[in-house]
Amino acid sequence: MALPQWSYLHGQPSQKGVIRSQPSDFKVVENLGYEADGQGEHLFLLIEKTGLNTTYVAKLIARWAGVTSREVSYAGLKDRHGVTTQTFSVQLPGREAPEIRALESEQLKVLSVTRNSKKLRRGALKGNCFTLNIQGLNLDPALEKRLATIKECGVPNYFGEQRFGHQGGNIEAARVMFGGEKVKNRDKRSMYLSAARSYIFNNVVSERIQASLYQQPLAGDAFILFGSKAGFTPESLDNEIIDRFKQRDIILSAPMWGKGLSKAKDQALAFESSVVDNDAFLCQGLENAGLKQERRAILVWPQSLAWQESTDGVRISFSLPAGSYATSVLRELALISDASLSQEAK
Repeated sequence: MALPQWSYLHGQPSQKGVIRSQPSDFKVVENLGYEADGQGEHLFLLIEKTGLNTTYVAKLIARWAGVTSREVSYAGLKDRHGVTTQTFSVQLPGREAPEIRALESEQLKVLSVTRNSKKLRRGALKGNCFTLNIQGLNLDPALEKRLATIKECGVPNYFGEQRFGHQGGNIEAARVMFGGEKVKNRDKRSMYLSAARSYIFNNVVSERIQASLYQQPLAGDAFILFGSKAGFTPESLDNEIIDRFKQRDIILSAPMWGKGLSKAKDQALAFESSVVDNDAFLCQGLENAGLKQERRAILVWPQSLAWQESTDGVRISFSLPAGSYATSVLRELALISDASLSQEAK
């Protein structure tokens, strides 16, 4: 299935650019948000990897350490097509680590090694810092203005297209699974559930932007505290709530679908229901799978956004909280082609 053309916050871009022509064009540095405590049975490895995905590196570490894959963990998945730096933990109780050089290669460098009393858990990170070279862009006044607008006003907090698979294949797979087909592979099942949930979220956000309601709270809206996952639904949109919203202390949210009552009420609930009812089959499948209702901010602001000309385009750098996608920033900047997709097709 073809994915919808989700709404742009700042209008469809006019310039075209290419990312990931080479790994060094797409650099990601993970920010755990805390330091290891320097002791314990869990070895923390800060690794820079080039052209390797996270799960493959985890298998290499397990083989190097002589443990099962269950003893190796990481906070989040990082793309294969780039130069990415992230932390892995491996449980080695009462054991010294093997020789580090035996793990390293041209594509894998160990930057630091320390110990921690607890394993690294999935999702336990603050965010990621990106440095991206976009080939073909011209840093003209219009693009500079667009970058400044993105910095000030943010971008839709869409899930990136990679979440949905090639041509939305993960959505179709979710429909088949919800129709009764057994999926024994836990990773695939989780991937299909995430794709369906993300698809519904993106649709609600897109419709809210299309209706020009992304800066206008509705009665019954559920808010999220800026920089947090905590949220609340105020009894009324009084002056205090409106002031906090204007100051960006609180942000509008949209549903991550699952069973249970929505935190949205009144007008906001009616608006969201008018969108999600179009995907009632996916919603019911998510509820039957046991996922619970959650909320996610509809906008995200790239922090420390900076840009400069490069030899073949424009280089930008910024940081995002965990769970937000760099591609959602890029799609507001230019019509982006991903060179890694054509490389995979060869």
